[in-house]
Amino acid sequence: MARSLGFAAYRALTRRGPVPKLPDYVPRPNGELVWLHAAEPGSEVRVRDLARRLIAARFGLHVLLTAPTEPAACDDPCLLTAALPPEHPAATAAFAAHWKPDAVIWTWGALQPNLVEAAAALGHPMFLIDAGADGFDTRRDRWLTEVPRQLLALFDKVLARSDAAEARVRQLGVPEAKIDRTAPLVSGGQALPASPQDVDDLSQALSGRPVWFASGVTAAEVSAVLTAHRRAQRLSHRLLLILNPRDAAADAFAANLCVLDALRMVRWSDGTYPDDNTAVLLADLPDESGLWFRVAPVSFLGGSLETGQGGQDPFAAAALGSAVLYGPSVGKHLDAYRRLANAGAARIVNDAESLGAAVTWLIAPDQAAKMAMAGWDVVTEGADTVERIITLLNDSLDARQDGLN
Repeated sequence: MARSLGFAAYRALTRRGPVPKLPDYVPRPNGELVWLHAAEPGSEVRVRDLARRLIAARFGLHVLLTAPTEPAACDDPCLLTAALPPEHPAATAAFAAHWKPDAVIWTWGALQPNLVEAAAALGHPMFLIDAGADGFDTRRDRWLTEVPRQLLALFDKVLARSDAAEARVRQLGVPEAKIDRTAPLVSGGQALPASPQDVDDLSQALSGRPVWFASGVTAAEVSAVLTAHRRAQRLSHRLLLILNPRDAAADAFAANLCVLDALRMVRWSDGTYPDDNTAVLLADLPDESGLWFRVAPVSFLGGSLETGQGGQDPFAAAALGSAVLYGPSVGKHLDAYRRLANAGAARIVNDAESLGAAVTWLIAPDQAAKMAMAGWDVVTEGADTVERIITLLNDSLDARQDGLN
């Protein structure tokens, strides 16, 4: 496609000066790689969540995640992060040549002309998802109106998140056949795994006892959690606390406090199931949260009462039907907690007293069920959009593989 005069002028302007040095990128992994760009400020959490779902949906897939500011590294070897190159034609071409993505997924808007063109030159599928009406309203877009029009023509499909966004991309020349109207992309919990046998055996051992779960509790929070448990036991003497300590220090402190407070405790790692006299089940094995969220209708998410911890992702609990309690220090996942709280699926507590009162209120099955249902609605509200993206990607990569074979 021939460049417009405005695009040609932009290219000439960005080509001025020496070629900037590229960041030191890690080698491109073997196999299929999708480049996923989180263009909208504040969208990295939900786009990172999408990246994990794409990886889970296709065997051997790697995802390269970028954003205006380089995203934090991830412990998943299939999820790579990198800084964007400068918007110099030589730098953007080198970026595309290094990563050689098999497909490109760009979110929202704020299209970077040289970078988008360099990716399109590879000839692989390109999708613009979660397109917003405000994503095409930069100063450059207003002055060089033909540039976003020309860039949008390079995408195979555009997923618009609102009626206004759909109207805007139509105005910029995207044909109707290329546009899908979808719900906005949102974060949503993936169901953590658990052994069905463990779930059945533990549920049978509990025999209908009221249960609550304290997940990832720090040493500084242990005392508040046990105090809240004792308070709730005044009205429900059979209440069981499943306490998951965040680290060894929290584990040792919890065990000592249970002895001092005469709370009968058993350790899950000992292979012991709680009986009617057990007050605390110490969930001391890693990667078992999927089990605890399934059997506990109420969960307090630790790292939220202690300042500076930032809390933990609440969607993991909500996805498995557990009502969420949390403290005020949840800065790392503030948007997720806000969405759940606004829907009535999460409740904030500030100390042991308010935590105990909340547990007492929520162990009534009807109250916990209302919150769990509200949480499920939040978790699943963007599911159709994610499924649409997964289908688009898998179909395009399958077609490319068929063409190579």
